[in-house]
Amino acid sequence: MTEDKFTHGDYERVPLRTYAERAYLDYAMYVVLDRALPHVGDGLKPVQRRIIYAMSELGLSAAAKHKKSARTVGDVIGKFHPHGDSACYEAMVLMAQPFSYRYPLVDGQGNFGSPDDPKSFAAMRYTESRLAPYARTLLAELGQGTADWVPNFDGTLKEPKLLPARLPNLLLNGGQGIAVGMATDIPPHNLREVVAACIRLLEKPSTSVVELCEHIQAPDFPTGGEIISSRADILALYETGHGAVRQRAIWEREGEEVIITALPHQVSPAKVLEQIAAQMQAKKLPLVADLRDESDHEHPTRLVIVPRSNRVDLDALMDHLFATTDLERSVRVNFNVIGNDGKPGVRNLRELLSEWLAYRRQTVTRRLGYRLDQVVDRLHVLEGLLIAYLNIDEVIHIIRTEDKPKPVLMERFGLTGTQAEAILELKLRHLARLEEFKIQGEKDELEAERKGLESILNSPRKLTRLIRDELLADAEQYGDERRSRLVERDAAQALKETDLVPSEPVTVVISENGWVRAAKGHEIKPEDLNYRAGDDFMAASRGRSNQLACFLDSSGRSYSLPAHELPSARSLGEPLTGRFSPPAGAAFRSVAIGAPEERVLLASSAGYGFITSLENLYSRQKAGKQILTLPSGADVLPIAPVADAEEGVLVCATSEGYLLAYYVAELPELARGKGNKLINIPPKARKDGETMAGAIVIASGQDCLVWAGQRYLRLSWSDTENYWGERAQRGRKLPRGFQKVTRLGLAD
Repeated sequence: MTEDKFTHGDYERVPLRTYAERAYLDYAMYVVLDRALPHVGDGLKPVQRRIIYAMSELGLSAAAKHKKSARTVGDVIGKFHPHGDSACYEAMVLMAQPFSYRYPLVDGQGNFGSPDDPKSFAAMRYTESRLAPYARTLLAELGQGTADWVPNFDGTLKEPKLLPARLPNLLLNGGQGIAVGMATDIPPHNLREVVAACIRLLEKPSTSVVELCEHIQAPDFPTGGEIISSRADILALYETGHGAVRQRAIWEREGEEVIITALPHQVSPAKVLEQIAAQMQAKKLPLVADLRDESDHEHPTRLVIVPRSNRVDLDALMDHLFATTDLERSVRVNFNVIGNDGKPGVRNLRELLSEWLAYRRQTVTRRLGYRLDQVVDRLHVLEGLLIAYLNIDEVIHIIRTEDKPKPVLMERFGLTGTQAEAILELKLRHLARLEEFKIQGEKDELEAERKGLESILNSPRKLTRLIRDELLADAEQYGDERRSRLVERDAAQALKETDLVPSEPVTVVISENGWVRAAKGHEIKPEDLNYRAGDDFMAASRGRSNQLACFLDSSGRSYSLPAHELPSARSLGEPLTGRFSPPAGAAFRSVAIGAPEERVLLASSAGYGFITSLENLYSRQKAGKQILTLPSGADVLPIAPVADAEEGVLVCATSEGYLLAYYVAELPELARGKGNKLINIPPKARKDGETMAGAIVIASGQDCLVWAGQRYLRLSWSDTENYWGERAQRGRKLPRGFQKVTRLGLAD
């Protein structure tokens, strides 16, 4: 045997760039057309189509006995789909899961996974399977000339290019796939709604997407749940062919507990419980005391959430859980499919249904044409048989005496080769007189059927009516009620961290060195707490544990922290510099806590200040934000609460004993800045070192304390009339002994 010798001319020289480009494009088109995207005709990917066909060839109909899944997978990969057995088996399992497919195509027996873990199915050697009744809509017309047959991968067998689907399976079961440069995400829909839309489009081809959406309200997921997307968003989705649908779990009250009875599509109950438990462990969900999974065969989904007390607002709690867990999620939609022209593309609802109806019309036409050919052929044979019966003696004589009776019969009675062959294959038992009547009766029936078939094929209206009647019959047999409720709602919003914290009275205390802590209750005396050596009490404020504590430093910058995050007053606290980054040399001067809308007075020792809302002091930045602008050499005064913005009296005093009182309404409200002049300090006095020692607001019935060192003067509401004036005036001198004011305060 001589070896083959190749010359240089036996090889094709191609630039590497051209070769790589061609190879990649070939691979990309293979992935798109033969692996990842479903066809609009039967709504199946190649592996799914081959599984269904292989099971039908194995005789695994819905009425047959279950057979080992390994047998099916072996036939699929051995005859039609030369790929991995695990991927093929996973595709078959997916078609058997009632929580994955709206109308399952495979009836599985054994462990086929669970909503908690769809991939927890048993190995193929353990499970058994057969086709589900719904699969008949894909296979019933397969042997009736409706499918194009193509060679399998090795050319030894034939397989259908597409299955003759009687229903638009693409929309009913949906599908997901990732190809090269494109993907598809088609949600499942309700059979009755889709059939109604198909009939509407059949009867009126100019029907718009909006009119079709009168029948197809939204997707219909197998696990139920709520679809909360707005009607406008759903219409836009169907008009463009891409978008998103927002789903939400269904819950109900049972006593003081929350019972979740349905989850969004492809959401694991175990994962939801894990997400809620993670928030509980992180102490970010104090409203929940316990979780339970009570799901069983009778209740496929039953998750129990036990609130901490009966005072918990369950609606607010669930809204928070919808926003922070998979109890509410968005499902992407992309109607990217392979059309009747063999090209992939994104289609809107009308285009999808129109293409499927065109495919269905072609399929029914081929089925009727195939049957008509069978009827015509049979009538041709029956005509020959009748001629034989009318001349039975002569036919028998020819058969007995002639060596080659076929051409003689054809010449004698004017028969065709097919008719003569049928006569020669007759059995003696069929020569009875009764058989002649049977043949005549069959001929009459077939003649009537032929006329009916020709009438339908020659009349587009009759063909449309036939398609419509078959759709209605299938909808009656396989249709069911919608599972996903349509409830238009806004997207859930998570509760603020402060809303999740129990509202308890607290007192926030800061020391001169900037250490902070929070004590439970309002009865505590901050001055009596223990402080580090060389440190002492600076300021305190009373509020609630679910409020933000605001801090003001000597540069006029404000900072904020949730009060519940502060260390307990049983300890010595923690330094604020560990939480914030104040400017170099700045020291913390004051603290305030309260509702965001509460008003406070911010002032500087230069005699300027303004009223502002407490929420203006909030800052998420470690560096805080500039809220009070300080004149050169000025310092920040303690934050003063404004009890009554209309009737409250603003009292301010200088270090040289001048005191001024006027209605706080005279002072404008600002968001930030230097503020307005509160009390007049003449330039000469300022030069001599006079500053504003304090500024507070007192309400009717409150007393003001004017401190001069360790001594204080108590001024009641009526006593302030002696110091009444207009804003920015000098004020009046305090009595002897209080010529050196150090601070102002409110009497307890």
